[in-house]
Amino acid sequence: MATTTPNLNTIFEALPAVTKLHGRVEKHGRRVSSSNSSTITCLIHKKDEQVHQGHATRRVVIGLTSVALFANSATGNSVAEDNGFWITGPLPVPHANNNINNEETGTRSFLKKGIYIANIGTKGRMQRLRRYAFDLIAMADLIAQQDAWNYVRRYLRLKSTFMYFDFDEVITAAPVDEKQPLTDLANRLFDTFEKLEGAVRKQNVPQIESCYQASTAVLEEVMRRMA
Repeated sequence: MATTTPNLNTIFEALPAVTKLHGRVEKHGRRVSSSNSSTITCLIHKKDEQVHQGHATRRVVIGLTSVALFANSATGNSVAEDNGFWITGPLPVPHANNNINNEETGTRSFLKKGIYIANIGTKGRMQRLRRYAFDLIAMADLIAQQDAWNYVRRYLRLKSTFMYFDFDEVITAAPVDEKQPLTDLANRLFDTFEKLEGAVRKQNVPQIESCYQASTAVLEEVMRRMA
């Protein structure tokens, strides 16, 4: 932003000069444009002249401001590329490095594709796991509303996908003696997510309530573990 300000100042300092380029209006409503090769005279109403000048001035300001802003875009991009939040190509396809998939399917049914998960570090991922666990526990009111089940399923898939890849990174960064307990906790959590997601899809009320209670108990354990 510091490099952009001088360019903007230059633009606004040049505005008085820009307004003089539209020609002059004579007393009888005639506008004469100055040119070395020819002179063009036409009748124009004074109010129309003011509107024309206003529109032209705004177009010039917008155009010059765009040049000033994008002149420094290369520098901004190079800085953003280093912070883990800037993507210069296609969305990367994340994958788990630890044994947290369903043993029968080799994946997890709730995983949502096409989501970019920024690298926010191990502590950031632990904080997000704790916050998302709290968010999913708070779905109790929605679980009781049949007309909200489609929303519940989509919300569950979105949160679960982030938690799945966050858990994988937390396990990878954990000390050796903590890796297996975290892996077991993740598998218990994702097993309950798959069952809950399947129950909501089938709209099986008793199974939804049972799976939600089971997932809530594991989510509370996740919150304690990530505190």
